[in-house]
Amino acid sequence: MYDYNETFTKSASQFADVAANANRLALENAEKVFGLHLAAIENNVNATFAFANELIGVRDAEGLKAAFPKGIQIARTNAERSFGAAQEAFADTVKTTEAIGALAKAQFEQASSQVKAEVAKAAKAASKSGK
Repeated sequence: MYDYNETFTKSASQFADVAANANRLALENAEKVFGLHLAAIENNVNATFAFANELIGVRDAEGLKAAFPKGIQIARTNAERSFGAAQEAFADTVKTTEAIGALAKAQFEQASSQVKAEVAKAAKAASKSGK
């Protein structure tokens, strides 16, 4: 007689392992993305406050005219830093998604091969009992 419980338990265990690995990959990616954005925000805030400190010391229009290009450069650098962090986060997310897809594909292929093996085993048993 065919043991359905053993097969179900084995399949459920394999699925749980794959799901745990997929969750681990997704969590690691989320941590990395959060860290990238947090670092970019920290650098942007530090640069902005450093510039604000310089602006506090400006006493006349000439000083303001001299500080204006530096403020534009800091804004540009901040935008580039944020955009770079977003691009890196997107690239990491794509890699993580591909890795999760590969895990799922491997799980489906393994389940398919197990089903084929069980069908062949059942067919062989049926042909022996029919003789």
